Amino acid sequence: MTWLIWRQHRKQLLWMLVTLAALAAVMVPTGLAMRGTFHDLGLADCLGKLGHATMTQDSGSCERLAQRFDNKYGGLLYAAILLLLLPALVGLFLGAPMVAREVENGTHRMVWTQGISRRQWALSKFALVGGVSVLLAVVYALGVAWWIEPLATAGPGRLSYMLFDVQGATPVAYTLFAVALGVYVGTATRRVLPAMGISLAAFAVVRVLVETVVRPSLLPAKTVTYAADSGLLPNRLSGDWVFSQTVRDGTGATVLNDGVIGCPPPGSQAAADCGRNMAEHGMGNGPYTNVLEYQPSDRFWTFQAIESGIFLALTALLVLLAVRQIRRIS
Repeated sequence: MTWLIWRQHRKQLLWMLVTLAALAAVMVPTGLAMRGTFHDLGLADCLGKLGHATMTQDSGSCERLAQRFDNKYGGLLYAAILLLLLPALVGLFLGAPMVAREVENGTHRMVWTQGISRRQWALSKFALVGGVSVLLAVVYALGVAWWIEPLATAGPGRLSYMLFDVQGATPVAYTLFAVALGVYVGTATRRVLPAMGISLAAFAVVRVLVETVVRPSLLPAKTVTYAADSGLLPNRLSGDWVFSQTVRDGTGATVLNDGVIGCPPPGSQAAADCGRNMAEHGMGNGPYTNVLEYQPSDRFWTFQAIESGIFLALTALLVLLAVRQIRRIS
């Protein structure tokens, strides 16, 4: 049984290996070059001294180095869009045809009359294809995490959209979900091409909903309030996932969305001018405070665990539904 399954799916698996090899051929040299530049610029040492504190008094030197790094390699972040597609492609070419091709070609009747129950046949296929998919996904996730680390550190951080989705445990969970989704849709449509199209669309919808609706509410966000004249500013290189930055006047009313203000310490003419300019622009009267709502960077693995658990639970449900659906195929 195992040998038969291997022969049926070896071409797809071979193409997956070729894809990983092609990615490695691109990522290894560019990853080494990025890491070399990251250290040569002194960015690693600067960020080490700056730390991951949410607030800081001076991050300008590190931000300038990060900008130089981004000018050279920031365009590679767009590659993360392509990397997002890989789990979906695994589900598309391994999951969707798994049952649909057998039924469409009528070969399922021969298999199910050879002393092998439908349940045993289905679970054997799921176990082999799912196991190989996990192995490939782990290799992919580890490689991408190594490659993208300098870009994430010098940029928006690991919790940001796209970067979160291509490293850690979530790529493995996404891959298993994509395979299970493809299998289930294949048992429902019983035709390969419709199964592939529906699976791709459903995968995209679920991923977008979880990323934009579920993920931001998985854990309560933290809030930091600090005076405009405190000399503090958000640490843009902390890796925190910032939801909002607002400014409130002396009454607590919000006078500016999506922005922060900084005024000189009180007691100077510059501080008085700052407050007067704010009032003249219709922003109420001071003292002004900045409000930062964010998810701290040290919650990365907590978010990874929760979201991976969600997709693994969906995977188990889809496998159960697929096995039940297979029993109804004539």
